[in-house]
Amino acid sequence: MKDKLGTISRTTSNMPDYDTFCSQFSWEKEYESLDGLPEGGINIAHEAVDRHANGDIGNTVALRWVRKDKSFEDFTYIDLKVRTSRFANVLDKLETQKGDGIFSLLGRVPSLYVAAIGTLKARAVFCPMFSVFGPEPAFQRLSKGKAKVLVTTTVLFENKIKQLLDRLPLLRTILLVDADCHIDDKVRSLSLLMSKAADYYTIKNTQPEDPALLHFTSGTTGMPKGALHVHRAVLTHFVTGKYVLDLHPGDVFWCTADPGWVTGTSYGIIAPLVNGVTNIVDEEEFDAARWYSILEEHRVNVWYTAPTAIRRLMRMDLMPLDSYDLSPLRLIHSVGEPLQAEEVVWGKKTYGMPICDNWWQTETGGIMISNYASMKVRPGSMGKPLPGIEAAIGEVEGEKVHLLTKPLEQGHLLLKAGWPSMFRAYLDEEERYKKCFKGQWYITGDLAKKDADGYYWFVGRADDIIKTSGHMVGPFEVESALMEHPAVAEAAIIGKPNAIIGELVKAFVVLESGFEANEATKLDIKGYSRKKLGPAIAPKEIAFIKRLPKTKSGKILRRLLKARELGLPEGDTSTLE
Repeated sequence: MKDKLGTISRTTSNMPDYDTFCSQFSWEKEYESLDGLPEGGINIAHEAVDRHANGDIGNTVALRWVRKDKSFEDFTYIDLKVRTSRFANVLDKLETQKGDGIFSLLGRVPSLYVAAIGTLKARAVFCPMFSVFGPEPAFQRLSKGKAKVLVTTTVLFENKIKQLLDRLPLLRTILLVDADCHIDDKVRSLSLLMSKAADYYTIKNTQPEDPALLHFTSGTTGMPKGALHVHRAVLTHFVTGKYVLDLHPGDVFWCTADPGWVTGTSYGIIAPLVNGVTNIVDEEEFDAARWYSILEEHRVNVWYTAPTAIRRLMRMDLMPLDSYDLSPLRLIHSVGEPLQAEEVVWGKKTYGMPICDNWWQTETGGIMISNYASMKVRPGSMGKPLPGIEAAIGEVEGEKVHLLTKPLEQGHLLLKAGWPSMFRAYLDEEERYKKCFKGQWYITGDLAKKDADGYYWFVGRADDIIKTSGHMVGPFEVESALMEHPAVAEAAIIGKPNAIIGELVKAFVVLESGFEANEATKLDIKGYSRKKLGPAIAPKEIAFIKRLPKTKSGKILRRLLKARELGLPEGDTSTLE
């Protein structure tokens, strides 16, 4: 079978002119680019795998799995069609019903990707979990998501799940990906079941609004919420893959995010497959030299990563273009925490291209605001809305929304409801879901501003905004300024209660190597920030910290910093990713 791993480096964007394209865009027109099912309806698995397997690119490498020892295994679209069909047949044999919750607790191994697509073929709901989760966060998700089947390994089952079985009466089957034989009627060998399953599977009628994906939020502001998405979401995955990530036929794409969170599913599984490109999957965790060697050896064209990884790369004394051939690489995107201007500029100096930031949430299901390959990047900006998405800045008072139209007015970031990947519910939290919407607008919970040219700029989470001496201070603004100081590797800002000014701005700083955590360094950073931000906004207090508390997806947990500062209970930290 011929290896059609893509090696083409393109310079022409799929969206050559943003304004012209937006004026002509329609979701209906993009929908026509997808197959749909023979009897009507749409299914993510068919659009991601089967339509390609049945067409001209069936022998193209769909997924290249790079093992820890750097050897790799290729799976073509035809291979994936067969394997995911077998998994869907296994679910049918287990009497899985439409809408049942199928969960995974796996590292980045092929079985995870087969389970995800196979679950969607069977019209069940797929929910991935991080393999690093302890028993309690796993229980919270399995219980809240009413999991019927769990796909995992023997070690993860023995260490994390076995002790929970008495508390999970709905969990009827555990499929072990590395077991040679069945343990009992409940704990079974997936490979044994797959070996007896048929290679072909006919996807039954799937309507656009049928449930497909369950993603739990990161838990940065409390217990994780289960956001439910439908099969119609594949249209957003297709459009953003094509126009934001600028994927072309023959491309090699690498998303470094773990499928345990929404980016790793939407853009580590669905978007690249729907667009028919080769998707790199690395089993190992972050290692700078390894990452650069993967980019080089597998000739990656588009790389989607996170600010946390970028900052770690920035701290290394390494100029990658001097040691690695990254010439096929033409586009780098980032998501998670907002990308500071300094990091965008560093990308230009280091890779010869700016790193493009984009913004979205678990609830949005896909990228909503972005910088684009053909558009001038403004360092520190989120970019402009995806074609087909109407964004706005507004004030929210009760049930009323007042739109702000003057450039750089700060307010709530709003999205007009109704895009294909918009979440359809919070599991068992109907009132909480309703509160996210005011009339036709989805209230994102983020604060932002829009400049005169239509670029959006992130200010902060509404819950994180600091009120000091009559000023409204967004943590991101202060953190971005601090990051420009040579001694600062990372920074996090909180508001510390103060009887006179309401809250004072306090900074937690991770120092670059070679700088000492002493009073002189502290005073230098304070002086710099006062000149940069002004005395009203600059941090009044600075504390040095070895590591910022973050979720697995790289989001700073400011609530934990604030709780520690005030000597308060930090709450349930077992849900941290």
